[in-house]
Amino acid sequence: MKTETLSPVDAAWLHMEDPTNLMMVTTVLMFDEVIDFELLKTTIEHRLLKFDRFRQRVVDSKQPFSQPQWEPDPHFTLSAHLHRIALPAPGDQAMLEEMVSDLMSAPLDATKPLWQFHLIENYNGGCALLMRIHHCIADGIALVQVVLSLTDATSETSLINKTAKNKQRQGAVSDFLDQATAMVNSTIRTTETLLFEGIETIIHPSRVVDLAKQGAMGAVATGKLAFMGADAQTAFKGKLGVTKRAAWSTPIPLAQVKAISHACNGTINDVLMTAVTGALRRYLQGRDETINSINIRAVIPVNLRPPKAPLELGNKFGLVFLELPIGIEDVSARFIELKKRMDAIKNSPEALVAFGLLNTVGAAPSEIERAVVDLFATRATTVMTNVPGPRDTIYLAGKAMSGSMFWVPQAGRLGLGVSILSYAGAITLGIAADVGLIPDPKKIIDEFHAEFEQLMSMAQA
Repeated sequence: MKTETLSPVDAAWLHMEDPTNLMMVTTVLMFDEVIDFELLKTTIEHRLLKFDRFRQRVVDSKQPFSQPQWEPDPHFTLSAHLHRIALPAPGDQAMLEEMVSDLMSAPLDATKPLWQFHLIENYNGGCALLMRIHHCIADGIALVQVVLSLTDATSETSLINKTAKNKQRQGAVSDFLDQATAMVNSTIRTTETLLFEGIETIIHPSRVVDLAKQGAMGAVATGKLAFMGADAQTAFKGKLGVTKRAAWSTPIPLAQVKAISHACNGTINDVLMTAVTGALRRYLQGRDETINSINIRAVIPVNLRPPKAPLELGNKFGLVFLELPIGIEDVSARFIELKKRMDAIKNSPEALVAFGLLNTVGAAPSEIERAVVDLFATRATTVMTNVPGPRDTIYLAGKAMSGSMFWVPQAGRLGLGVSILSYAGAITLGIAADVGLIPDPKKIIDEFHAEFEQLMSMAQA
């Protein structure tokens, strides 16, 4: 293992760290049975620690004006990163949400590799595994692959060490996943067949590159980012604190979402974004906000990895801005308007322009980098992301995973994060919120379910 320099984009995400917005990707995996702690420890040792990043800490370069570096941690011990705790009674989802919220609000130890796992026992008769990994290590798509590398397609766990046969390429996920080929084949599809079929550039990132080659369109996208005005002021925006609150929905059958999308001549993303927008509208109404005729902007990450390319740790995604028409009350009209706006995103190189901007500012002085990050933040209200998970049940340390949720960080002054995750034929919505702005994110979840029922009724009419 050697010392390496952070890429400019990874450095940008490292430097976005702020006490009021920690740059961690937080994931919780849920199980109906208790996982054996020693077997979990062995699984992590054999599978996760094959990735150099999980044994490396970030240090400042000894050279002036140089990027930070990945340095092997000379004092690395797994016990500093894997912890075992238990929920207090009654050990239900509300208690787990509270524990996830507490840990989501706590920073990682910057003197060690930037990750922590917590095995949480006494959860609904089973357990949960909470994973916190800094965004500078990898983006959501790559981290899904990392999580899946810990799992199997059946309850029979194989920990055969194939290091000699499968020597890991620098930072590459693909070689390590050879150790679990059968699991990968049954749980992961290529980016061409990802679950979410809404924003086409997520499925075909090469389309973004093709569009960017059209200079005029690239100039338009750059101008849009540069001259975009500040986002609407609502209860979702304001001064942030250090305490965050996490919540997630009851899983919704994917078949129901597909039925709505087919009936309305839209996509799965069209359906979900319509329901989320309606939920945010309802929540603001409950706070006595005047919302007629206004929009709020969501920042949406877009995967920029070429189809079938080997996945690597690090960040390889751009950002697009989507205006959410929360001023539209009628669910049918809102669906049509959102579909039109999302279709327009497909024909814009905006994501690649944003990636290029992050790549540039990651190597710039901190004052410039902070100014650009704040520019992004003032022009949006929320970060919204969806990640396709396995279509079939997967197993960790021999136990079936019954559910999962994740939350990405909100850079700058954003206080609301919305996450959508698919797993084993169901879709779950997650909310991460600054408690000073949104003390009750569970209400947004409740409103999401209410909006989804309206969409079901519309599709059946």
